[in-house]
Amino acid sequence: MSIPSQSTWTVRGLSFALWAFAVGSATYWLMGLTTPAAPPPAAPPAYQAAPVDALALARLLGAGAAPAASAQPAASRFALLGVIASRSRRGAALIAIDGKPARPYRVGSRLEEGLILKSVGPRRAVLAGVDGEPSITLDMPPLMK
Repeated sequence: MSIPSQSTWTVRGLSFALWAFAVGSATYWLMGLTTPAAPPPAAPPAYQAAPVDALALARLLGAGAAPAASAQPAASRFALLGVIASRSRRGAALIAIDGKPARPYRVGSRLEEGLILKSVGPRRAVLAGVDGEPSITLDMPPLMK
């Protein structure tokens, strides 16, 4: 019976360490691939400023009696969102009324009682009363650069 020399034990020990490392590495990667990934963290809610009560703020700053409620100007009720126009001023406009979703209107069609779309131009729409007098000119917001 022969006794292995010192160099033989060194080779055996290194081989065992190398195999143990290989088995541990394979186990780590297999466990990482089979476990489900954690869901991404939920985004924090967006900051929303509280609405301001203009009358309460005016009273706080020393204003007198509250002014009488006035009807909002007619032009502020309409928002021009898009225009399709030809050189003859015929076409259509995409108009939102009182914050509702925008609807397309052809030239000559009625927007509401007593108001029609008279003409359209580049980035502009003209509304008129039923009698034909131009009353409101709507312009699209400026382009972003």
